[in-house]
Amino acid sequence: MKRVTIFTVFFLLIGQFAFSQNKDKTYILVHGAWHGAWCWYKVVPEMTKKGYKAIAIDLPGHGEDTTNPEVVTFRMYVEKIKQVANNMNGQVILVGHSMAGTIISQAAEELGKDKVFKLVYLDAFLPKNGESVSKLSGMIFQTLPQETDTSKITFRKGIVNAPNGKTRTFRPEVADIVFYHDCNSKDKELAHKNLCRQPTEPLGAAVSVTESIYGQIPKYYILCTEGKDLDKSLLPTRVKCEKLIKIPTSHSPFFSRPKELAKIFMTL
Repeated sequence: MKRVTIFTVFFLLIGQFAFSQNKDKTYILVHGAWHGAWCWYKVVPEMTKKGYKAIAIDLPGHGEDTTNPEVVTFRMYVEKIKQVANNMNGQVILVGHSMAGTIISQAAEELGKDKVFKLVYLDAFLPKNGESVSKLSGMIFQTLPQETDTSKITFRKGIVNAPNGKTRTFRPEVADIVFYHDCNSKDKELAHKNLCRQPTEPLGAAVSVTESIYGQIPKYYILCTEGKDLDKSLLPTRVKCEKLIKIPTSHSPFFSRPKELAKIFMTL
């Protein structure tokens, strides 16, 4: 018979407390570049059937949002999240994948500590004040071997810039390598049909955040250790995080490990 110690009981109680704390909050799931709310189609049902409130949104110019991607800005992204959050009763938990890390950071700064209960970064760009996706990407690229790192070379081959420079697309066959290598064919096909033009301006826009607001909101980082896009292990070491969780998946665990990912969200 397994011995139950006071420490076992303590950790079980802590887990139950986290569950109860999160259950009355609304999770707002924010997709990354080229994606849309469609990428969370497995995760949201996993959370809602457990009694959690979770919604996935389309940023302007993504998914079912018909805004022309050529006019989309970082500010429009942030305002969309703020609008959705302010329409929710009570506090929210902002979850950002990849590019959306900078967006949820700025939105949290403006929504404030009373509205944003915590921030969850899913293999996402976690910024300090004045940093952008482009700046953080450049910093990561500088840490990689210049000639031998195939992931850096492959990732750059996937990007196709529009002639006017306002948007960029991503080659589906390269996405299969850098985003979806552990995903099934059904999900790869879904992505191929829905990957959209990515507005360029939001990638270079720097966040303006403060220690008194953004710095005081608890942050949690989920690192995809088998991701083949960019190794983001450096990022949660630069900004205080309450917890770092490592998951052995590609950059897209919402496809390959949705149940595990949903459980992580619910128990943070």
